[in-house]
Amino acid sequence: MTMPVPPASPPEHWENVYRSKPRDTVSWFRPHLECSLDWIQAALPDRRARLIDVGGGASTLPDDLLAQGYENLTVLDLSEAALAVSRQRLGAAAARVSWRQGDIGEVMLEPHSIDLWHDRAVFHFFTDDTGRQAYLRQLARALKPGGHLILATFAPDGPARCSGLPVQRYDAPALQQLLGADYLLQRHTVEAHETPGGSVQPFTYCLFQRAG
Repeated sequence: MTMPVPPASPPEHWENVYRSKPRDTVSWFRPHLECSLDWIQAALPDRRARLIDVGGGASTLPDDLLAQGYENLTVLDLSEAALAVSRQRLGAAAARVSWRQGDIGEVMLEPHSIDLWHDRAVFHFFTDDTGRQAYLRQLARALKPGGHLILATFAPDGPARCSGLPVQRYDAPALQQLLGADYLLQRHTVEAHETPGGSVQPFTYCLFQRAG
């Protein structure tokens, strides 16, 4: 019998965050995820391809992807309250997105069903190897051979905590080493994210392609 893998952080924590704070006041808020959007469009010109935004919650990325003509979007988040923020914001267009509430280490994803996996600021909450390996197993199960992974975490000089929780910081070589030879690093950068409060948080952004 396998034991359930604990999530990177308690669901109740994120429910409280999104129920108690306006979405545009949390430190990770950005009106548009410009780097993510640019890289997705470059890596995945086929608008019918399948994308998943892990931890996408209240992000505006699905709004921008829908505006660019993408037709097969899934947004997964631990917090139902975060997903509700996006559904309300999108209105009728929310019906064009598949919304999944759950922990990425436990949800059922179809094998080799995803063309592009996007994660901005979820993976760095997995601070123990058990959680990281559960995440990587899900990634290996769901991402197609030849598919793309966009992974953004706090950079080594970024914050050691976020929303009161500890995080693991990475540079591009560290992420490459963790993912292994099956994932080929295609590009990387450090994005200086300015929070709504005016501080700057460096993010390591990486684009990988899974070996075919």
